[in-house]
Amino acid sequence: MGEVGGAGRPRVGVVGLGAMGLGMARSLRGAGNEVGVHDLRGEVAAAFAEDGGAAFASVGELAAGVDVLVGVVVNAEQVESVLFGPEGAAGRLRPGSVFVMCSTVDPGWSAALEGRLAERGVLYLDAPISGGAARAAVGELTMMTSGSAAAYAVADPVLEAMSSTVYRLGEQAGLGSKVKVVNQLLAGVHIAAAAEAMALGIKAGVPADALYEVITHSAGNSWMFENRMAHVLAGDYTPLSAVDIFVKDLGIVLDSARPEKFPLPLAATAHQMFLQAAASGLGAEDDSAVIKIFPGIELPQPTEG
Repeated sequence: MGEVGGAGRPRVGVVGLGAMGLGMARSLRGAGNEVGVHDLRGEVAAAFAEDGGAAFASVGELAAGVDVLVGVVVNAEQVESVLFGPEGAAGRLRPGSVFVMCSTVDPGWSAALEGRLAERGVLYLDAPISGGAARAAVGELTMMTSGSAAAYAVADPVLEAMSSTVYRLGEQAGLGSKVKVVNQLLAGVHIAAAAEAMALGIKAGVPADALYEVITHSAGNSWMFENRMAHVLAGDYTPLSAVDIFVKDLGIVLDSARPEKFPLPLAATAHQMFLQAAASGLGAEDDSAVIKIFPGIELPQPTEG
């Protein structure tokens, strides 16, 4: 990568080219940033670089040449590997550079990570994301961020290129993750409730498409019902967000409340529903596949052609 991105923009690296990360990298490139990428699937990184940017064989090599490194991996364990693994980024990022952490993690762990990176002179933004793959691809994510003014000063152009809305929740790392925990509680419960409602209607003999039409124009509708039950109607469980993601995320929700002895009965029930789906072999399917745990219903099948 060159000395600086186009029009004085910071040099950016993206680690993790899954459904979200790939769209974010493309949005950054489309905004005129010089973008380097790394993914354990080297062929995915190489395919991205064919249209501009550079693919790096190790995250450490990528980190050495960027001002802002964006981590879009699954969980805290993978972030640990990205930063502190054998070829990790923490030892290669230059002092004054910024690590932007976009994963859903325990807020306490995120807050502690800021201090660990500060020991190496690296700035940190706690920056979980929401919006899905489609919005990631067009730079319209919602970002729930917290961190120091110095970190924002470097990373602001990068955040703006990836998102339509950047919420600055405070100078304390971990606040972004706390808001993301609340969001994931709602998202998981809404998906589970949507699946239960659709399953009840189908069991009662209501045509699934008619039920969907009525509910999406009634007070009981939710964004998750409208979005996820469309997958059910299509019989398409291609994982845009997998069942296993909500096994993880609702687990984080419950873990975050446990030290405060704070009850979360709906989140706990939804978590059990996703666990049941995963235990039934559905973990890698779209999270709408949680509807498959309900017995005695005939779900819509994909249309041919």
